[in-house]
Amino acid sequence: MIDFAAETVRIATPDDEATVSALAARLGAIALPRWRAPDEISSADARAMMNAIAAGHADDQVFIAERDGTRLGCLHVHTGTDFFGRQHAHISVIAVTAEAEGRGVGRALMAHAEAWACARGMTLMTLNVFNGNARARRLYERHGFEPEIVTYVKPIGQDLGR
Repeated sequence: MIDFAAETVRIATPDDEATVSALAARLGAIALPRWRAPDEISSADARAMMNAIAAGHADDQVFIAERDGTRLGCLHVHTGTDFFGRQHAHISVIAVTAEAEGRGVGRALMAHAEAWACARGMTLMTLNVFNGNARARRLYERHGFEPEIVTYVKPIGQDLGR
């Protein structure tokens, strides 16, 4: 079995647009709520990552995990302030290629996000995950994340049953 754990996690560049878009498409390929469409998820995440790459702000960055020059995953992390006024690091996107699933790339990206947050003096990291994404939820829980606020959604006014 080939070990795909990333040997390098580097800052993304505009040359990574195709990789970022392909990885964002994987985010829409999970069990989504009936009112969400896969292209809605993937295009929003790809757009946010490309905007962060173009802006080049130190507190809103996208990273690419690589091994032997092969791009295996991406991470979008930024700082923010929560509703209660506490600054935190927020993982907006973490995605790996199908070939890299279960091979340590996600763990490497999670470790990179935590080091990134610690370097900025953050004491909390947050992320959002769709309730139906059990695999991601297990990864996050293994890395010490736990639920804090649960959002409930009720579609109204139109049929969003997709």
